[in-house]
Parts: sequence; C-alpha cells; structure tokens
Amino acid sequence: MSTLPQYIPVSCEFHDRLEDLATLRKQAGISYTGEDGALQQRSAVIKDVYARDGADYVSLSTGETVRMDRLVEVDGYKLADFPPQCGI
Repeated sequence: MSTLPQYIPVSCEFHDRLEDLATLRKQAGISYTGEDGALQQRSAVIKDVYARDGADYVSLSTGETVRMDRLVEVDGYKLADFPPQCGI
C-alpha cells in the first residue's frame, strides 16, 4: 500500500511540457523521488499523461508510473523552477 503524502498539484506550464514530450515520444532524462525517498533517474519516453483519483501521473516506457508531484526534473526542466499550481 502506498504511503505517499497528499498530492500537490503541479504547474500548468510544467504539465504542458510533459504533454509535449509525450506527444513527441521524445527520450528524456527523468529524475523523481521514489516512494522510499530515494532519487531515481531514468532515460525514458513519457507514454501517457493522465489524472486518476485526484492526482496527475506520467507513465514511462520503462513500465513505471510516476505521480507528477514526485518528479524532480524532466528533460532539463526542474519542477521547482515553475510556479506551484494552475490558476494560483
């Protein structure tokens, strides 16, 4: 069972960049914080961007699914460099 904290919505601009990468099927460097708190790094294609149960996710060509607020950096774009959420 997952012990992730409550979902924190990501910036619309960051979300849009993820959708762009998924549309282009571009291989990207992806860093995210795993459920154990360790930094994970992958080189993968974002296969899908979707929402489920009040949170946004990306599915990767590696077969992994990552909750968007766990992403640290994707294709050189750091989540921390974007404003916190859409419309705020």
